[in-house]
Amino acid sequence: MHDSELPFQEPPPPTAHSPGLDGDHELEKVVGHLTSLDPDGSRIAAALRRTFDMLLDGQHTGRYRWEQLYKTEKTHFGTLVEINLQREFDFPGGDVLDYRISGTEVDCKYSQDLARWMVPPEAVNRLCLGLWASDSKSLWSAGLFRAEEHLLGRGGNRDAKRTLSKEGRETVRWLFYDKPLPVNVLLHLPPGDVEAVFAPDSGSARVRELFRRAQGLPVRRAVVATVAQQEDYMKRVRGNGGARSTLRAEGIVILGQYNTHCAIAQALGLVEPGPGEFVSVRLAPADSDTAEVRRAFIDGAWWRLARAEDPVTRAPLLPKV
Repeated sequence: MHDSELPFQEPPPPTAHSPGLDGDHELEKVVGHLTSLDPDGSRIAAALRRTFDMLLDGQHTGRYRWEQLYKTEKTHFGTLVEINLQREFDFPGGDVLDYRISGTEVDCKYSQDLARWMVPPEAVNRLCLGLWASDSKSLWSAGLFRAEEHLLGRGGNRDAKRTLSKEGRETVRWLFYDKPLPVNVLLHLPPGDVEAVFAPDSGSARVRELFRRAQGLPVRRAVVATVAQQEDYMKRVRGNGGARSTLRAEGIVILGQYNTHCAIAQALGLVEPGPGEFVSVRLAPADSDTAEVRRAFIDGAWWRLARAEDPVTRAPLLPKV
């Protein structure tokens, strides 16, 4: 039985320092350059998120789950990851491999299974940047490794690509491991809520239902586009007839990425909306002399998060931005 046919075991979580290959100066140089470009991994995470959104193309298809993709689309994911990372970091192309990073050629590999990267013949003994991401788990990892001959399995597929052996997986120098991926909120709502979101015939009604059901959770623009399935999907969120106007009657506000909105979210103890994100929540009037409850001063009065038993009160107008 070939190594590629053996039952696959994920590598163990890295220790405080995953050494890679001792004395590999090229690897250390590339590690240093990548971490200087992206100290917290947010740029890689954004590129991975864009890749999921591009393939799902929810605005035109209504798809939001990996399982809804065609097999050929899933196969194309790795190529799109490679392209989106190159766009994000402006890596020069290599002569043989995908990138040239800090003067060293590096191949970009993606796998749906952690560390199950397929190494082509031209990348043997070269540096590889391996990535993995799970939209359902909202996690991703990235590591560097040198694909030395003795660290690769004996078997291969029809393209002579091979995976890292168990020993090879233990040499991966993890840059980021199980880091948070920007969330696809539709994957974290109860199935009944998702069905309710997509049930209405009109995009406007679906967007309103989304913000009713996903209160307190970050909702990205791509999710709004998936639910609205219209070219002018942002119009379904804004005031002047959008969800912000309509849901005020139900006591619900929709906070955006703006500084004044983030200050309100912080005061109420909510997650602050990031770039291109929204957070909806139902509010109730707060006593001005009660300091024990988190509250925010909005539209000339104090407001707090509504409880289930609170009667519905028309929500305040959010600050203009």
